[in-house]
Amino acid sequence: MRAGNARYLTTKDFPDTVPVFPLTAGLLLPGGRLPLNIFEPRYLEMFDAAMGGERLIGMVQPRLDGATRADGEPELCEVGGLGRITSFSESGDGRYLVALQGVCRFRIESEVAARSPWRQARILPFLGDLDMEAGADEVDRTGLLRAFRAYLDANGLDADWESVAKAENATLVNALSMMSPYGPAEKQALLEAPDLKTRAETLIAITEMALAEGGEGGGRLQ
Repeated sequence: MRAGNARYLTTKDFPDTVPVFPLTAGLLLPGGRLPLNIFEPRYLEMFDAAMGGERLIGMVQPRLDGATRADGEPELCEVGGLGRITSFSESGDGRYLVALQGVCRFRIESEVAARSPWRQARILPFLGDLDMEAGADEVDRTGLLRAFRAYLDANGLDADWESVAKAENATLVNALSMMSPYGPAEKQALLEAPDLKTRAETLIAITEMALAEGGEGGGRLQ
């Protein structure tokens, strides 16, 4: 199963440089869908440019230690998630309502000194992510669902269990990771997990710790 779109098969299918959108606690994983409400002028321009080009956006968190550049802009985490714009509409009050479909993760090789008001970076895509089901059979689905159910019960929430039962392991792991209400450090740990098995184990561990500390884990499932 290919993540995002079958047009992405090798390094040559990706541009060398992509616009990057810093977003605290933003997490985009292969195959996931991330809705965005864009209103800042420079990012409105960025999405205009992306729609006229490759339609690819790099989602990345500001560095977790709060470091900033000389111009006051945040330094960025090295690893982010690359998404393709699959839905785009205007709200009528100057905002864009956008959805990104996760293609793969990437590592920032270097930032590009660009004249645009938005940031751009040379990236190295994680080509292993393009086969979304790689390692899916090793996921502890039972343990993941147990932790998920315990979280829901602790917070008085419910889920569409019919859809959960039908979801493939890769879809389930990545969707639950993206929907989880945890903070930037936890989201980055989920992003940087080397494989689906480790990502599922990380999500289980984070959820169990949140439950032990009081159940809410910093928020509600989105």
